Amino acid sequence: MADNTAVTSALQVLEKQLNRPLTAALEVCARCGICAEACHYYVADPKLEHVPAYRGEQLRQVYRRKHDFFGRFFPAWVHAKELDETTLERMAEVAFSECTLCRRCTFNCPMGVDTPLMMRVIRGMATAAGKAPEILEMLADSAIEKGKDPSMFRDLFVEQIGEMEKDLQVMVGDRSARITVEREGARVLYVALAGAHTILPPAAIFHAVKEDWTLSIYEAANYGVFLGDTARAKQIAKRIIDEAKALKVEEVVVAECGHACASLVWEAPNWFGETFPFRMRSIVELFADYVEQGRLTLDPSANPERITYHDSCNLARTSGIYLEPRVILNAVAQNFVEMTPHGLENYCCGGGGGLVALPEYDEKRMKAGKPKVEQIRKTGAQIVAAACENCRLQLGDLNNHYHMNVQITALADLIVKAMRLPSAEPITLPSIAVAVPAE
Repeated sequence: MADNTAVTSALQVLEKQLNRPLTAALEVCARCGICAEACHYYVADPKLEHVPAYRGEQLRQVYRRKHDFFGRFFPAWVHAKELDETTLERMAEVAFSECTLCRRCTFNCPMGVDTPLMMRVIRGMATAAGKAPEILEMLADSAIEKGKDPSMFRDLFVEQIGEMEKDLQVMVGDRSARITVEREGARVLYVALAGAHTILPPAAIFHAVKEDWTLSIYEAANYGVFLGDTARAKQIAKRIIDEAKALKVEEVVVAECGHACASLVWEAPNWFGETFPFRMRSIVELFADYVEQGRLTLDPSANPERITYHDSCNLARTSGIYLEPRVILNAVAQNFVEMTPHGLENYCCGGGGGLVALPEYDEKRMKAGKPKVEQIRKTGAQIVAAACENCRLQLGDLNNHYHMNVQITALADLIVKAMRLPSAEPITLPSIAVAVPAE
C-alpha cells in the first residue's frame, strides 16, 4: 500500500518547483533519441533505460496525470501515471544512480531539454519522501550543524592549520610563509575541501605570488545540491556567504571542485536573491590569471610526462571554465594532449552528482566510467589532471578497476611541481571518497 505521506510530500516538491524552465523540459521533448549517444551511461551500456529522454519520462508521466487534460481524464492515452511508493522508489533509483547530472544530453539536445533539471527535481521529491541515500543526507546535515556553532571546532581547526603551516614553510623554503584563518580584510577568502591536499599546494602558490589571502573554516562541498534540496543547499552556502561578508574580503575563491563552484558561484546568488559585495570564482580561474600575468616562475620541464586533462562537467558545461585549465597546462607541462572529445563536449567520468560517495552504486559507476577510460587510453597519457575532487576520486577508482596505470593529479600539484620548490612532493588524495566534517 502506498505511503500517502511520502507521496504527498514528493508531489508538493514537484508543484513548488514547477517553474517555466521545468515545464519546458517536461513539455518540449521530441523523443528523437539524439540524447542517447550523448550519455555516458548509454555509450557504456546501450539500453532503453539509459536514454536521457526515457529517464525524463519517469517524471513526465507523473506530471501529465496532474497537469495534462488527457492525462487527468484519459491517462492511458498519454501514458500518465499516479505517483505511488513503488514508482517513487524507482524514480529515486534512476535519479541518484543512473544520472550524474552532467548536462551533456542538454548540450546535444536540439530542443534544449534539461533532463538533469528533471533529475534534480526527482531527487528533491525523493529527499522529501525520505527515500534519498542516507549518506548524502548525513553529510548535508553535518555541514549545516557545523555552521550553527563553529566555535565547537574552530580552535582545533586553527591548531591543525598551524601544524600545516610548518609543512608549507618546508615546502616553499621560507619560514615567513603563513596560512591565516578567517583574517579580516584579506583580499581573498579561499574555501578549500577537507584535507591538506587541497590547502598546501594552493597555499604555496599564493605565497609565491604574494597573494593577500586567508582560509575559510568551512569546506566548499555542498551535499544539499546532490539531494535536490534547495533549503539545505542554501543553509550550507550561507555559512560561507556570511563569513565572507564578516571578513570584508574582495573575492571568494573555491577549491578545485566542480559542484562546489557551480553551487556557490552560479546558484547561490539566485537562492539568496542578492548581489554579493564580493566576487566569487573557481581557483582555476585565479591560477590562470597568475599564469597570464606572469606572476609565477614556471618550468614545464618539471612535468615531462604526457599529460591529459579531464574537464569536470560542472566546471566546463555549467561554469564555462574550460579555457583556463589549458592556459595553466600549456604553461606547466611539456607534453599536454587533449582527449577526444573535450571541453564542453567531454564525457562525464561517471562519479558526478554525488555518486562517488555512494558505495552501493560502485558497480554502476565503474561501468558508466568506461567511455572515459577509453578516452584516456587513446591519449597515451601517463598523467590525468582534473580540477575536481570527485572527478579525481572517480578517476582513481577507474584507474584501479581498469588497470590504466596512470597517475591522477590536481592542477595545483602540477603548478607546484613546475615552480621547482625545495620540497614539492604531491599531496596524496584521501583513501575514502568523502571526509565527514567534525561535529
